[in-house]
Amino acid sequence: METLVVDHPLVAHKLTTLRDVRTDSPTFRRLTDELVTLLTYEATRDVRVSRVTVDTPLRPAEGVQLSRPTPLVVPILRAGLGMLDGMTRLLPTAEVGFLGMARDEETLQPATYADRLPQDLSGRQCYVLDPMLATGGTLAAALKLLVDRGADHVTAICLLAAPEGLSAVEARLGETLGEDHGAVLRVVTAAVDDRLDGNGFIIPGLGDAGDRLYGCV
Repeated sequence: METLVVDHPLVAHKLTTLRDVRTDSPTFRRLTDELVTLLTYEATRDVRVSRVTVDTPLRPAEGVQLSRPTPLVVPILRAGLGMLDGMTRLLPTAEVGFLGMARDEETLQPATYADRLPQDLSGRQCYVLDPMLATGGTLAAALKLLVDRGADHVTAICLLAAPEGLSAVEARLGETLGEDHGAVLRVVTAAVDDRLDGNGFIIPGLGDAGDRLYGCV
């Protein structure tokens, strides 16, 4: 699994403001939207395109357009919804699926409670939106589900990641998918922070992304 940390002054600037405890929810939502758009720009460098010819006012011109099937964007509920507009701003023709996952309090394993995805993802490029890659259990389960349905190229876009989470995702996918699954798996993030604390929160992090986006409910 490849990890790309986007090293750009605007990314660092917006992430710093997101971390600030004084940043209110409306500002947090706006900055998340802007930051995701910047991350999407890097995450889609290898999006599949086809050669086309169009007519300009002066003469035909060679160019490209997104190949079919179009990419599938998958926000993980609920916090992933706060990243959706920033992603689809650059990929307006992408299809959107939804995946709700929560940890089962008895087994401590991710359980799927909402699945609005195609059953057949053969040949699809998928982009998973999940703000915080902390312990990695939810993201590993989401990536496995997509690969099991045939996706051959899956990129997770996260605002922040913890080193333990990245290692856990790679290890769990190696165990559950094996080494010959053939899919390209990537994580694109604004930063990899220091560590997880005893409660599984990213340190220094930015708090609970869902609560900061939508409030505590």
